[in-house]
Amino acid sequence: MKKIFFIGIAIVWGVGSFAQPKLTAPDFTVDYGEVEFGGNGERVFKFKNEGKDPLLITNAQGSCGCTVPDWPRDPIMPGQEGTIKIKYDTRRAGPINKQVTITTNEPEGSNTHVVKVKGLVKNQPENVGMPLREPVGVPGQ
Repeated sequence: MKKIFFIGIAIVWGVGSFAQPKLTAPDFTVDYGEVEFGGNGERVFKFKNEGKDPLLITNAQGSCGCTVPDWPRDPIMPGQEGTIKIKYDTRRAGPINKQVTITTNEPEGSNTHVVKVKGLVKNQPENVGMPLREPVGVPGQ
């Protein structure tokens, strides 16, 4: 009798474990490539809910204040896609090597995803001084 009880519990637990959200993405890297100093620092991370229940992003946090994610607050339904906008401060010249940590309502142990943010912000252009105005006319002529 105990054997049948435990088999029943295992079946119920096994079936229940399939009905949950699942965040997937083709790539967990956002590559900025080379960006001009002060250039467009916005990129998009695309993902999909491959689970059977709605996916909820409960938090998304950049590894520093220069990397700011904006995530959807509404649930992503099964089979639907979503996006997280990532803004990097391109007034910081040099390599980009940051990350965005995403927390979801997936089961414990699989509810955290790390998106690598990489690229290079080119050096700030040298200041060549004030622009000169073309003479409009010579006084006294």
